[in-house]
Amino acid sequence: MKKGLAVVAISSNSVATHPQDGPEFMAEEAKLFNYPFPYLYDESQDVARDFGAVCTPEFFLFKKDGRRPYELVYHGQFDDSRPSNNVPVTGRDLSLAIDRVLSGQPISSDQKPSVGCSIKWHPEKKL
Repeated sequence: MKKGLAVVAISSNSVATHPQDGPEFMAEEAKLFNYPFPYLYDESQDVARDFGAVCTPEFFLFKKDGRRPYELVYHGQFDDSRPSNNVPVTGRDLSLAIDRVLSGQPISSDQKPSVGCSIKWHPEKKL
């Protein structure tokens, strides 16, 4: 059985309050860091609201089995690194979840939430 992974990055920050997070700057970042995946802009912020995202970065991993709808199996942090804790960036938590999905193993429900900057909501649409 062929197994694969599709990745997409989505920015939901308001350009009304943070123009430096707009699509033109996102395109520059994607090119600079050679993103091998689409980097999309959630102008309405509906995606962030529907997923319950509150910070950046925040990670959601879905799996699909046959005809069943996509199932959210991981919503958590990238790893234990933080700008102030000197822990190296490894991506361990997300990588482990991906490996488990691709190998058909269950993912632990003990998932640490993402920590980062809050999403910059449109002034008229704050939560």
